[in-house]
Amino acid sequence: MDNANGIHYIELSRNPIRFDAVSQLTNVFFDDSNKQIFAVRSGGATGVVVKGPVPNEDTVISFCMNDRGGAIRSIKFSPDNQILAVQRKENAVEFVCFQGEQPMLQDIITHQVKTMIHGFVWIHNREVALISNTGVEVYTVLPEKRQVRSVKSLSISIKWFAWCCDANVALLCTTEGNSLVPVLVKQKVITKLPKVDSSPSREVQESKVTLGQVYGVLAVLILQSNSSSGMMEVEVHLLNGPGLAPRKCHVLRLSLVGRFAINTVDNLIVVHHQATGTSLLFDISLTGEVIQDITYHAPITTGRSIKPFGLKLPSLSPDGQILQCELYSTHWVLFQPNIVIDAKLGCMWYLNLCIDPICNLISDRIRLTEFLLQRSSGKQVLLKVLGQLVDDQYKGTLLPVLETIFSRINKIYASWVQLELQNQTAQPSNVKTSTVKHTSPPIVLIEQLDMVQIFQRIARRPHTETILMLYLQSLNKFNIAAQEELSKMIISELIHNHSFDTLRRLVSYSMVLESKAVACFLLSHSDVDTAISQVAIDMLGKIQAHEIIIEVMLGQGKVIDALRLAKNSLGLDKVPARKFLEAAHKTNDDLIFHSVFRFFQMRNLKLYETLAFPKAEQCTEFIQHYNSTFPVDNSLKPQIS
Repeated sequence: MDNANGIHYIELSRNPIRFDAVSQLTNVFFDDSNKQIFAVRSGGATGVVVKGPVPNEDTVISFCMNDRGGAIRSIKFSPDNQILAVQRKENAVEFVCFQGEQPMLQDIITHQVKTMIHGFVWIHNREVALISNTGVEVYTVLPEKRQVRSVKSLSISIKWFAWCCDANVALLCTTEGNSLVPVLVKQKVITKLPKVDSSPSREVQESKVTLGQVYGVLAVLILQSNSSSGMMEVEVHLLNGPGLAPRKCHVLRLSLVGRFAINTVDNLIVVHHQATGTSLLFDISLTGEVIQDITYHAPITTGRSIKPFGLKLPSLSPDGQILQCELYSTHWVLFQPNIVIDAKLGCMWYLNLCIDPICNLISDRIRLTEFLLQRSSGKQVLLKVLGQLVDDQYKGTLLPVLETIFSRINKIYASWVQLELQNQTAQPSNVKTSTVKHTSPPIVLIEQLDMVQIFQRIARRPHTETILMLYLQSLNKFNIAAQEELSKMIISELIHNHSFDTLRRLVSYSMVLESKAVACFLLSHSDVDTAISQVAIDMLGKIQAHEIIIEVMLGQGKVIDALRLAKNSLGLDKVPARKFLEAAHKTNDDLIFHSVFRFFQMRNLKLYETLAFPKAEQCTEFIQHYNSTFPVDNSLKPQIS
């Protein structure tokens, strides 16, 4: 496996949760539901120390309890940390109520059954499910009555089970036929789901099965040897919907043999190989080789080691001593989704994804985009990649790549825009916004403003117009309207390049935002070329912004055209005489002034039955100018129809 140049794409969390290491006196247990680690000394008699991330990693619960005989097999708190369940015998579980952080040892409730208990899981603050060799049974713990009451049960012969706390699903391996049966266990409810579609003759070992969630779907991961090559692979069975049997949808080709362990990190399946000390990354959302409706995946890149970790030890020196931890140690125990525990060292870590190095390992930019779109921290990295693609290294051969990448990001963007529109449309006006259920955005959402920031860095370069048009066409393909900032940037580039025909077509086909703000932005550049003013007027006409068009025409001295538009759009009684007479006077064209003046005289005659102007219009100076310029005017026919 290649691990050159010290590139690592997986690392252990910087500050591990420290606990007392395993010894002759101390046993360590982990509750994968509450993510709590228990260090139990002398069966609890000399102390139990509980640490975990909730409510924070500094929270410590410390107490003592009686050694009631028999080694502890399992120990777990209820979700609210108020009842402690302890299994010491194969057929009994003790429940210890807490007052604050101390146990009420005089009120221990012991629940004994006639079967062999494989384990138990808390499903609510007062409800616990016991999984035994004869089935699953949900109990309510009643501390005030010192009782444990059965509320629901399912009879089924069980060899072993796995639990996924995120989905409240137990995967049961039955003694009859070695079937893997998922069971949904909730408050007072046990729902048996269709069994996993696997080979009935093949015995599946508990150590070969991992239960987790990938992209929000419950996944059963089964480590198996390929019958032809002998190499190990992971079968991914997904529970795709209610009532549907978990189906083998993906196979991860490991091309290795030996011991493996599996985590899920940021919707990636991470397969650790102990012999080589490397970890393989798989993303089932990416394309692979499809054979009979099953997608076969190779690792995203070559396997690499987890980043080396130095553990700071207590020391008198100010710098402290650093212990380089043994990676892939035989003392490691892995839990879902991304927990690593070294019981001998006394450390609990979270596995984290180092996303930046992966960008250097995936040379295919389209595949890298698809990968980053599914990562929780992928947005900033993807924007950086996009910035590099459109920057100085631009080559014509990259256009098809950019076109495909724009399609990938805009497909997600379009779905989100459509969803937002549906939510706004479906929301009744009388419903308060606080009660409306908001849909979670995509994992990575690249919006127009994000792209504008990238495009601004390459403004007024030879290739920028081409890239902008490519992005605009992609938006149009997914029926996404261009927003104001993007529209203004496209317009700026087209004006800078004197691409007025393209600008005219974009406005004609409504491919840029049609608004007063954008039209005014166009008008602000009208000194570059007269064509720009006409494009702006065309846009204002489409949005029926007649007042602005009239002002533009008056500013250009097109008084007759402006008056004709005002008459048709505003109505005869709303056309301001002084404004138009003043504009006509400024043209220094007597014919235009005469036509405008006679138009308003005819208007006055129609509205007020007199040629005279109302005093409120303040037109005295223009009446005087008319009388002095045209002392004898027998024309009664207006020049404007």
